Amino acid sequence: MVFVPFSPLKSDFNNAALAQIAGVEKTAEFFTTEETGRLPDPVKKYFETCGYIGTPKMAYMKGVYENVDFLLAKDKPYTKIDYTEYFFVKEPAHIAFIDTKVKGITFQGLDSYINGTGRMKGVVAKTFTLFNQTGFEMDASGLVTVLSACLIVPSIALQDYVLWESIDGTRARATMSYYGISVSGTFTFTENGEMVSFTTNDRWETQADGAAIQTPWSIICEDYAEKAGIRQPTHIKVAWHYPNGEDSVYFESRNAIIEFGF
Repeated sequence: MVFVPFSPLKSDFNNAALAQIAGVEKTAEFFTTEETGRLPDPVKKYFETCGYIGTPKMAYMKGVYENVDFLLAKDKPYTKIDYTEYFFVKEPAHIAFIDTKVKGITFQGLDSYINGTGRMKGVVAKTFTLFNQTGFEMDASGLVTVLSACLIVPSIALQDYVLWESIDGTRARATMSYYGISVSGTFTFTENGEMVSFTTNDRWETQADGAAIQTPWSIICEDYAEKAGIRQPTHIKVAWHYPNGEDSVYFESRNAIIEFGF
């Protein structure tokens, strides 16, 4: 086996993250009940239950997920991956890096949404490009990924590019519009205010033949724990929902670590 110590794709990820962080505008603003008061009741309760009121607004988030159960394809067995991601607030942006080995060979992936452009690139042995997907489907999927995280990174939820609608006491709908694209989804909450899921029809799944199909998609959040006064989910699952009723949980992290940058 040829050992390739340097990873160009990981370097691309690190450089993109550093460039985004360098562009962050620091703020002295705090979350207030006056600002959250215009939100639907379950969203407003989420801010209170999770301890955000009175705390500084974050400019970005870093999430670290180790030893994740992951499906590279729905007809394949689970593999273990390490996954690191960033979300940015001022303009919706997301950068994620996947690192794993399949049958002893390194596989790395870069999932990015920057300046309105979505891209998903996969590389084997740190050298050979397996796929490099771009286009409207990746752009829309990148934007909806940011929307799905807008309560994990709650500064996003208060941006002008997010519109909230009430559904009932435990559900609210959000629409994110940026770079000429709009995506929507529904957040569901427990009675005590914890957000337990986000579901959307505006994400695209790439098939084995390279075609992209709009497929219902969700994120499930469980096992909230308090860190520095903030309650955050530590168990996160991501799933596709198919027309035949089949649900495919392709990402499951039981030890999510969420950190904020200000």
